Amino acid sequence: MTLRPDLKAIAEFVPESCRVLDVGCGDGELLAWLKNNKKVDARGVEISQAGVNSCIARGLSVVQGDADTDLQYYPDKAYDYVILSQTLQTTKNPKQVLENLMRIGKNAIISVPNFGYWKNRLYLLFLGRMPVTKTLSYTWYDTPNIHFCTLSDFVELCEALNIKVEKQVYVDKFGTPSYFQGKGEFANFFGEQGIFMLNSGDLINA
Repeated sequence: MTLRPDLKAIAEFVPESCRVLDVGCGDGELLAWLKNNKKVDARGVEISQAGVNSCIARGLSVVQGDADTDLQYYPDKAYDYVILSQTLQTTKNPKQVLENLMRIGKNAIISVPNFGYWKNRLYLLFLGRMPVTKTLSYTWYDTPNIHFCTLSDFVELCEALNIKVEKQVYVDKFGTPSYFQGKGEFANFFGEQGIFMLNSGDLINA
């Protein structure tokens, strides 16, 4: 099975034989790959019934749940890695969701689309409309994305919560790493999406 490019980049952050919770796991593509190739103890949470059904058909242990309301019921440090892929921007309270992820997992792997990517900026500048791209593929009136952010915005949120960014990679839609990595406006300008491996430290309760 060949993984979607951004999921492949996430999979590279996950070590073998660990406990993994994938929040917003969709049809279970990443979880199934990790279970089969890295022998992880794979669990998932998915809001759509169709996604849950697809996961169960793959033989995965997945429950139906909402990241905004159901993560509070998970115990502290129950998993080695908690994954949230291309989902944070769809939640009602991203800060609270991120805090819960860091509480539940010893580490978290988060991927976010970058609204500050150069093509999105040009789309807005020259067309005067909200960007519709392969990564941001919905029109403004039917998008599930309700909290757009840039990569710099996400890093700033992590710093505000005292969350350590252990690793990060900025990639394009094909999963190819950007020439510019790390902090700075060039990285924020040329990264189409960011993948972050986070470590919890002591969260600051705002």
